[in-house]
Amino acid sequence: MTVPGGKEADAAAAKGARGPLATVLAANAVSITGNSLTLIGVPWFALDTTGSPGKAGLVAFCAALPVLLSTLAGGPVIDRLGRRRVSIASDLICGLALASIPLLHRLGVLEFWMLCALMAVNGLCHAPGEMARHVLVPDLAQRAGTALPRAASLYDAVARGARMAGAAIAGLLVAFLGADTVLLLDAATFGLSALLVTAGLRGVPAAEPMRDGPPLSPARYRADLREGYAYLFRSRLMLGIMIMVMVTNGLSQSWSSVLLPVHAREELGGPAAQGLLVAVFGGCALAGALLYGAVGQRFPRRAVFAVGFLVGGAPPYVVAALTDTTAPLLVTMAAAGFGVGVLNPILTTVMYEQVPDALRSRVVGASTAGVLLTTPLGGLAAGFLVERVGLTSTLLGIGALYFLTTLAPLVFPAWRAMNTRPPEDIPAGSGPADSGPAGSGPVDSGSVDSGSVSSSGPSTPVPVPGRGGTPPRR
Repeated sequence: MTVPGGKEADAAAAKGARGPLATVLAANAVSITGNSLTLIGVPWFALDTTGSPGKAGLVAFCAALPVLLSTLAGGPVIDRLGRRRVSIASDLICGLALASIPLLHRLGVLEFWMLCALMAVNGLCHAPGEMARHVLVPDLAQRAGTALPRAASLYDAVARGARMAGAAIAGLLVAFLGADTVLLLDAATFGLSALLVTAGLRGVPAAEPMRDGPPLSPARYRADLREGYAYLFRSRLMLGIMIMVMVTNGLSQSWSSVLLPVHAREELGGPAAQGLLVAVFGGCALAGALLYGAVGQRFPRRAVFAVGFLVGGAPPYVVAALTDTTAPLLVTMAAAGFGVGVLNPILTTVMYEQVPDALRSRVVGASTAGVLLTTPLGGLAAGFLVERVGLTSTLLGIGALYFLTTLAPLVFPAWRAMNTRPPEDIPAGSGPADSGPAGSGPVDSGSVDSGSVSSSGPSTPVPVPGRGGTPPRR
């Protein structure tokens, strides 16, 4: 005898519970695929239309500075407006801004200042959208019955896979169809991401506006910002992570926006080679993220994080400076991808474990602003240095700085707290971090389930962008 609606109802309920998480993963996959198109299309568009690495760096600066401003101040607004609404509006505005660039160019009216302004609009608006989706993952993972470390690894793996596919496609499209066509396709990905979020997150409580809090007055807004930053800065570990990632993000931006495109143009034969390198990096980073999701919980986070950053940081700069062929750099980018692939799952898991939902947008906004503080300068400084001292010297200098920065987890004692296991009877994100010497360490991910995690500390900064990517479309 079959109970009416028994197994069928259970299956439908399980599918409904998993649907919102699948929606966020799919929207991010589409968005990040388009982000890879921008990553390759915009620098080549700037180089093709201006012929100047310095101007390409200035475009990167104009795109990155508004990202910092929007993440610095956007957390309280995201909560009040609603994460679903912010994600949709962000994607639609960015899509229009990107589509305007090739359309104005084809009409013969695009000036350099217009290119800079449109990329600034894109930078200002895409960060809140990506952040809105990012902070939904813990709630959606719990709703879907997915363990938090596994959801964090899956989130990063999807992003890596999308970045790999987008880079490979972009390199070929720029080579055969031109950079302006790539920008039109990127605008279409924003539209598709908005449609997915519109349909897939309807009625999800965590995606709706905050209705039980006080109105967002200027005084309340300032108080919300202070609360997020106070929560973040109470732990020396979290402060150390934020400073380290802040420096490496600026260096990575110099690579993706100026150094790799110029190296590909001068030594490697063009955008197809760049697309191949970024795709291989993304594929190996995807493998690294999946591998960490499967077995990484067995190993101490600090050791894995330190080794991953050392392998994924300086080597590509040094190899690019010393070779004018693709094969050695291809091997190096593959190894760097594996190293970088383990970083985001570690940082994302710690952030999700530590921050309560009520503060998550504010703390993620504060930490994102911190780690993006140097990104506007990365491309600008790289373009200036390439024109003044040459590509090889710039690559070696930035590679040396990257290496010194990635020694931090091995040198400073506060990083030992990355392996510290907090008391298991404290509810997730129940209080601010201890301000002791080592800060408050994250939970050992092997003990985390999808429902409740223990925490007494603030957020870690949001994931670092990979070598092949710009800061995520937050």
